[in-house]
Amino acid sequence: MTIAIKLTLGSLLYYWPRQTVLSFYQQVENWAVDTVYLGETVCSRRHELRLDDWLGIAERLNSAGKEVVLATQTLIESESDLKALRKIVDNGPFRVEANEFGAVRLLFEEGMPFVAGSALNVYNPDTLALLASWGAVRWIPPVEMPRTMLAAMPVPATMETEVFAYGRLPLAFSSRCFTARHYNLQKDACQFRCIDHPDGLAMNTREGEGFLAINGTQTQSGKVHSLVHHLGELVGTPVTALRLSPQRQGMAEVVATFRAALDGELPAAQAATQLATYLPAPACDGYWLGTAGLNPITV
Repeated sequence: MTIAIKLTLGSLLYYWPRQTVLSFYQQVENWAVDTVYLGETVCSRRHELRLDDWLGIAERLNSAGKEVVLATQTLIESESDLKALRKIVDNGPFRVEANEFGAVRLLFEEGMPFVAGSALNVYNPDTLALLASWGAVRWIPPVEMPRTMLAAMPVPATMETEVFAYGRLPLAFSSRCFTARHYNLQKDACQFRCIDHPDGLAMNTREGEGFLAINGTQTQSGKVHSLVHHLGELVGTPVTALRLSPQRQGMAEVVATFRAALDGELPAAQAATQLATYLPAPACDGYWLGTAGLNPITV
């Protein structure tokens, strides 16, 4: 059964060397994704690429037939962060994903349609309707939202729903840098050590079990969230797109697996088995089922 749902590539959450990023998005031009989110959302100190670089990538992806959305930072902590946010809002041709309410306000004041990111933590219909009235044309539910709650959410007719379907879950953000702390460094003298961990720095419990991953100021799930075996459940729901979060290795194969599953070319169990080959950590789907997020997948 073919499922008429689009695939999107979320913004890059990690700090990769400049040439690695440029090479990655050159490959994306040929991937079966409909929308690509670009920009730094985690830490303003990361400087391998500037806004002009992201805009250059955006233009090439747009020429390749992709919808491009510029993502904003999740935490605005300084005047320079605010200036950067204003430049993104004023970029011109590309839609913007608002990841905090300061961005929402600026986009509303400019009368610009926007994407409401998952970090806005929209859990109730009134907030969703308010965002729609302010110009939101797409929303990403919080990653903790279970399928039953999502199915019951009355989504405005003018709004698309995009679900986080693959990747380490972005759980929390902080003004502190956890990676710097791990290396006993101050945030302002972090030596950009997160560049050494292209898929986040794994954290284990005292018993040696995988628990979380740290990515600069961001805390992520230790396991990799995946809904590839739940795609049939999306039929008849408000979901119009699935977000795949970039990882350093095997991302082209991840995209191809999801595309084949949506097109009915791969059964759920086979897709999950095939995807396991490319995971940087064990898979989980607990939040989608309304249980503990780190619960392992059973197919």
